Amino acid sequence: MPTVTLKAHYDGNRILLDEPFEIPANSPLIVTVLPVAEAPLDRDWRSMATQALSRAYGDDEPEYSDADLAQ
Repeated sequence: MPTVTLKAHYDGNRILLDEPFEIPANSPLIVTVLPVAEAPLDRDWRSMATQALSRAYGDDEPEYSDADLAQ
């Protein structure tokens, strides 16, 4: 049997394949536990927010007084 990579997850009790795949009994396996990754969208939003705040509150921004804000 050729080497194949299968996606799976651990439900707290056992390892479950994410898609059906026939594995013959007593087949040798290698299990690699991966770190939980952030969703790419979460990273993108966080990155964009950080960049926008850096631009809005950059070193070259003027200082506003309370009187300027009340207008």
